[in-house]
Order: sequence, then structure tokens, then C-alpha cells
Amino acid sequence: MAVRDALLVLLMNGPAYGFALHGDLAARTGGRRDVNVGQTYSTLERLTKQGLVESAGSTDDGLPLHRLTTAGSAAAEAWLDGADGAGADPWHESVDRVLVAMSMPTVDARRVLNGERSRWRERSVAARGAAGPGASEPGAVAPAQLAREARARLAASAARAEARLAEAMLAWLDEVAAAGPDGASFAPSAERPRRGRRPSAPAVAAGTPAGGPQADE
Repeated sequence: MAVRDALLVLLMNGPAYGFALHGDLAARTGGRRDVNVGQTYSTLERLTKQGLVESAGSTDDGLPLHRLTTAGSAAAEAWLDGADGAGADPWHESVDRVLVAMSMPTVDARRVLNGERSRWRERSVAARGAAGPGASEPGAVAPAQLAREARARLAASAARAEARLAEAMLAWLDEVAAAGPDGASFAPSAERPRRGRRPSAPAVAAGTPAGGPQADE
């Protein structure tokens, strides 16, 4: 999963500060995505430069708040609708997308789940079609023909692997649907972090930071 896309979706819950989003990411993916906290901060900074996230002021104790821009909201919806991140693995994208959607009170998890099932059915059909009936047994033929047979066998085996992957994903999606995807949502935590990134403040005296020591990052 692209951390970028997940953070955008988490901000659909409303403005949040970096460390809260960092913990939310792990919680809403069932512990699958416990990324380095520095990656969370750097991704938020990059999203701000891209115009997808903007400042929403700060908390009472000085933690910078982030919120979605109009473009950021559109990007979040696109990911939920199945737009995988560039270079991302479709399997992990789908698992994370379903888990995040199930956890979000503001997202229709069943719509996301049905979209995933439809896309993986299409992948399954395409993979089975690419696998074909299999190459014929090589006989007394020219080396060039043998090479073509070998390549065809490899391509068919690769396609069958993709078909098996699609079948496994569809089986998991069916399990999620049967269990009911509506009982796993929860509101953002109101618990304050023990640490978080605060903006630097000018010193009020030599060697004395304004407002006391800064929190750990």
C-alpha cells in the first residue's frame, strides 16, 4: 500500500496531526502497516507540496493539524474506488483498501468490497484466458520451435499463478463479506500522544526555547 493514499483516506475523518495519523494507519490496517513515524511526517510534507493536504491550524498544545484539499479528497476517493498506487502490488493494495474502508465510519465498506470483488473477477478471467490450454509436448522439432514451446509454457505457468492469486483474493473477499464488513469501524482516537512534531519556536532567551522543551519527534 502507498502510505500516501492511506493517509489521504484517514484524513477523510477530519483534520489530524501527524503522530495521530501514524498510529491510525497501523490500527486501521489491522497492524499490517506500522511504518516508521518519520515516513508519516515526510509523506505529509510531500502531500502538502503536491496540493493534496493543507494546514488546518494546530491543536491547543501546538501540534500542527492537516486536512484534505479538494484535490486530496478526490485522490482519496479514487484510491477507494480501486486506483492502485504507482508500482504498488495489487494484492496488498486490495487487502489494505478493504481493511481501511471497513475501519472508517465515513466510508461505505460494502461498496469498496464489491468493487474489489468485481476487479478480481476480471483479473481471474483474464489470467485463465492467458493461460490457455497449455503448450503441446515437445517432440522432434527444430530448436527454434522448442524455444517457442518453452516460452509458451512459462507464460502459461505465470498466467496460472495469477489466476490462483485472483482465486485466493476472491475467497478472502467472500469471507469478509460473509462475516459482515460493517462491524469494524471506529472513530478517530481522542487520546493525546506522548510525542508529536511541533513547529520550532523562536528562543525567548539565549538557550531557552519558548514554551519549554519541544516534544520528541
